[in-house]
Amino acid sequence: MVEAVLVDLFSFPANLQNNIQGLVWNTLETIEKCSSVHAPFVYVMCCQRQGSERKGEQEFLLPALGGFQSLKRRLEVVHALTTAAALYTIKERLDEKDLSIIKVILPALRKDLMKAYIDYLFTAVYQFEFEDLQVVSASDPNLPISEPQGEGQTIPSQDMALVQSEIQMHLESLPSLNGKLTILRSSLIPDDTFLHGFTTRTGGISYIPTLSSCNLFSSSKRRDPQVVVKENLRRLANAAGFNPEAFHRVKIDHANAVCIMGKTEPDSYDGIVTDQKGVTLAAPGADCIPVLFADPVRKACGAAHSGWKGTLLGVSMATVNAMVSEYGCNVKDILVVLGPSVGPCCYKLPHESAKEFHRIDPKCVRLFDSASPYIDIRRATRILLERGGVLPENIQDDSITDQSQNITFCTACHPDKFYSHFRDGTNFGTQIGFISIKD
Repeated sequence: MVEAVLVDLFSFPANLQNNIQGLVWNTLETIEKCSSVHAPFVYVMCCQRQGSERKGEQEFLLPALGGFQSLKRRLEVVHALTTAAALYTIKERLDEKDLSIIKVILPALRKDLMKAYIDYLFTAVYQFEFEDLQVVSASDPNLPISEPQGEGQTIPSQDMALVQSEIQMHLESLPSLNGKLTILRSSLIPDDTFLHGFTTRTGGISYIPTLSSCNLFSSSKRRDPQVVVKENLRRLANAAGFNPEAFHRVKIDHANAVCIMGKTEPDSYDGIVTDQKGVTLAAPGADCIPVLFADPVRKACGAAHSGWKGTLLGVSMATVNAMVSEYGCNVKDILVVLGPSVGPCCYKLPHESAKEFHRIDPKCVRLFDSASPYIDIRRATRILLERGGVLPENIQDDSITDQSQNITFCTACHPDKFYSHFRDGTNFGTQIGFISIKD
């Protein structure tokens, strides 16, 4: 069942402006007839001419709304200077109401272009269907205007570039939400050699509550599109001082494969290492541990994503071993920092999975005899690293003596600072740990 209808009048021909009320009347009449059981939300997208005063949200369409009381309460006119700005505003409205099934009524000539905007601004969470807008002639209201069908045509590359540029300019113009962008840094990693940090959730443009505001991961199952994540990353890069075009994030598989920068990239991997200057490596985390690795002697670094499965499979030690084998690092020189992640205060696993952590060390499990014991994946990570030869003093986690230096906060306990899958459910945001070797 259609939950929302978008009527695209953005590029309505100037010679037909006088017929806009009749056009809207006919369109709303059709919507109402087809929606007798459930009246959808209706958004009319219009161009706000530069230099003109913005009219009231519904003022110029009021004459066309008489008799459509069920729709009038659910109708909003969205004025904007660009299609990107108008469509992004409508996306905000859809997300506020958790609407996902949308019918787009638009001139046939706009269909392929609109699909391009939608591909950039929406994810697979949303379902769109398209219907041609029945435009009528100004000279004869009973005579439809013949429009060439745009369906299935390939949009010229220059038009696609304009769409991308328009979207990017709009996103760059948006204010940061929920405070300034904040980066946590470890005192263990020398800042004269490495650029590094762990992000928090503030200072980006993501507006959906569970993703607000500096979400740094997009997927087909979440409502934040890649372009929004890219803009958040651009703002992070500007604040931190790295090049977002030389940024490499692990491709999560919840296992222990490691990618060596400069060699053939695996299809998926949870660890990544490099000795190239100016290349930023990153690992996401939203309960799972973003782990950073630095060797100031051989000038190599790495990042790993360590969830409970990756922890058991030894992804952190696999990343250390890759630095040793590829760059000649001495394991005793490697520094390891565990970033914000779900703590043993909050994280539970089924008893069968908890057994694996109990085998590493009984102190990794609390209330072991319960159906869902509490698990300390940080302690398990430290133990496995120490067993692999990493010096205890070269590992920073929540066991640090000076708690004012602690950056390994519990993500589930701090909703104002961090995202948490455990706490927020499926539409969760993601922070990252990042590191690079300075030029």
